[in-house]
Amino acid sequence: MPGLEGKVAFITGAARGQGRAHAVRLASQGADILGVDICADTPSIDYPNATRADLDETARLVEAEGRKVVALQADVRDLAGLREAFDEGMSSLGRVDIVLANAGIVRLGDGGDPAAVWSDIINTNLTGAWNTVSVALPTLRAGGRGGSIVITSSTAGLRASPGFAVGQVAYTAAKTGLVGLMKQLAVTLAPESIRVNSVHPTGVKSGMTMNEAMIALALQAAEGGDNSISAMQNAMPIDILEPEDVSDAVAFLVSDEAKWITGVALPVDAGFCVR
Repeated sequence: MPGLEGKVAFITGAARGQGRAHAVRLASQGADILGVDICADTPSIDYPNATRADLDETARLVEAEGRKVVALQADVRDLAGLREAFDEGMSSLGRVDIVLANAGIVRLGDGGDPAAVWSDIINTNLTGAWNTVSVALPTLRAGGRGGSIVITSSTAGLRASPGFAVGQVAYTAAKTGLVGLMKQLAVTLAPESIRVNSVHPTGVKSGMTMNEAMIALALQAAEGGDNSISAMQNAMPIDILEPEDVSDAVAFLVSDEAKWITGVALPVDAGFCVR
């Protein structure tokens, strides 16, 4: 796959999981990285978010690939704060060529304040992606070199699963909304050779999935219980992907090998959506 030497990638949710895997993969191909993460818990969500130590570890791994990295705390829900972080990164890195709107949260179990759960998921997963693109787009366009934006959606953005839990409904609504955002951006930015695509993973190992709340749901489903994940099974013989499996797709989409691919919602789902 062609290298990314001289390019800079802006990645949200970079402290762990898919965000970290993407940062390391793109760095291994020559890209410098501006990575941001909230590095603080969201009270309405029933598992811990990444920490500053997690983000520092991502930075260490990028540096081990011989690339520059700026790693900053920022909340994608906070447009002004996210813009400040982006501008600080640009003062060191100077340009942006790749934008990965990756930050996301979920709550599949019952409980919590429904209004807060709905608001935090929509504002992080959908508005947060828009904020990510918004702060980076002026610099990306000003470069005049084209570029690539990849939005992390989910199989939930392509196929809903039964369930009334407010977090599940909000997650599906947000991830479906990202498809519309992606297509609108793709058709608008195509004349400038800025490509916009989305990836739609099935379950992926990360702090979002490997935690006490999710394990409890999985055990209940395994025992025959009917809950928000009991119908979530892949067609291929694998229960959950590694973050690097999604990075394979992202690395392709941002490369010159995908230079004429835009407006595509790409499942990375072990056949989940066709099951």
